[in-house]
Amino acid sequence: MSVLRRGTASPRGPAATIVHAEASPYGSRRLVVESDGAVTVAYLRDARDSVIGAVWVANHRTAPASLDRPRLEAGSAPLLPESHVAHPQGREALDGSTLEVVWFEEGDGVAVLEAGDPLFVIPGWSDMARGIPGYARDATAQSPFAFPIDEEIAEFGPRIERAREHWKMCRADGSWAQFQQSVLGHLLQRLGPGGHYWHDVGRQLSGGRTSPSPTVGVTERPARGDRDFTILSSVGMSRQRMPTVELYEDDVAPYARIELAVASTLQSQRAGSIFPWLAQYPWRSVTWFAPGDVVKWYHEARTFPLGNDEGEWEGVLLLEDPGRLNGPAVPALTGLSVDGDPVRWLWLVPITGEEHRYAKSEGSDALIRRLAQQGRSWIVS
Repeated sequence: MSVLRRGTASPRGPAATIVHAEASPYGSRRLVVESDGAVTVAYLRDARDSVIGAVWVANHRTAPASLDRPRLEAGSAPLLPESHVAHPQGREALDGSTLEVVWFEEGDGVAVLEAGDPLFVIPGWSDMARGIPGYARDATAQSPFAFPIDEEIAEFGPRIERAREHWKMCRADGSWAQFQQSVLGHLLQRLGPGGHYWHDVGRQLSGGRTSPSPTVGVTERPARGDRDFTILSSVGMSRQRMPTVELYEDDVAPYARIELAVASTLQSQRAGSIFPWLAQYPWRSVTWFAPGDVVKWYHEARTFPLGNDEGEWEGVLLLEDPGRLNGPAVPALTGLSVDGDPVRWLWLVPITGEEHRYAKSEGSDALIRRLAQQGRSWIVS
């Protein structure tokens, strides 16, 4: 869908005006609803203001018999033809103050309701580069500009309600403390008593400002009689599902919620400084972490937190089963669930720049086999 040229006059009507605009709770997406009096269209933009998803929302003039090519060729969203719309004579203009915006829990998609009914949805899989638009209530047939929302309402209806409940829960007094205690209680059973706890580590990357990313803390489980290493774990990533999982997995639930852990003999505050970067990563970058993923450190190698005085390490390998590498038995952290989804812990193992490139070219399984043959341990020391 062509982007409406904000602030310029169309040969078919006045300049487009913004009906409604707002950022996602994580700050990685922005919804913009625009109208030029003839057509209303909605865009989902990324942090660089590039259009990720878009959908025609409504005609406000009599629909043409065929696609409105003059507007399209002029760079404006077209009036959809009468065969594709619920209101061939056009509908009244949208009142931005009456629209309800519901961001999906993952932050990569959004639904907008009018008078309590879904008006349009731009899901995370909407991709204008591949000709996949969002879904609109007033669309009655598929086109490159909108799919009928009725085609997916069986999925979207419950998902919108789930998202509403998620954000309501996040705003409720005491909800964070309740979630936090459930994770800490689980780790107490699995790893024993905690040591230091760092609150809201995301603020470390934002200069102390409130971060739009999820609230995440880090808990320390010191060495004890049956282990000579400390375990650090994130607390908070699993409170919300990660973005884009549905693009790769038919069943999202087993993959959507994670926490991160690292086992280390390093000083805990130093090792724990790996978490502010990684804890925000899925929602800031609109992606997800899967077992076997490799993630490159965002800054100079010499600043990498996990034992990197000589600048050797340049990223991390994420392992659900670190026992594939050398080292003692791995503590079992399974058994926690959030909203019916199991929480998976992914363990961090530092890797070199060459190992990162090797995993990208040969696959993470090949890298894991190579590290195991070299005697690499999953304990960071």
